[in-house]
Amino acid sequence: MTEPIATVARAVAAQLTDRYGPRLPGDVEAALHQPQTRPEQYLDPVSIGGLVVSVATLAWTIYKDLSKSTPEPKPHVITRTIRLQLPATTDINPDDRDRIIDAVVTETLHAAEQAPPQPSIEADQEQRGP
Repeated sequence: MTEPIATVARAVAAQLTDRYGPRLPGDVEAALHQPQTRPEQYLDPVSIGGLVVSVATLAWTIYKDLSKSTPEPKPHVITRTIRLQLPATTDINPDDRDRIIDAVVTETLHAAEQAPPQPSIEADQEQRGP
């Protein structure tokens, strides 16, 4: 699990504790230490922590992909892409799902601002030489 994803998931857990209970940060920590997981595994409301981590992973991936063609991807584009890619479920209220997605997108953009810039592949190759 990359550090930005963990940072985002922990921040969202702290924000949503009042809604989902004091166990949420612990559930998120447990999910962060699980081996590769699929988002559809965490659509049970009891496993909100896993859903937060799954959405954070998806959001970071979408952000990184979009930032290759757009210097600052817009929040609504990231949000819409997550909503389209995250499997729909009847196990979680749509309002709760949207609340988690919105919180994750906000924290993802914040984490991206804090992350050191990554060198491009071309810049890395130039530093190494031919």
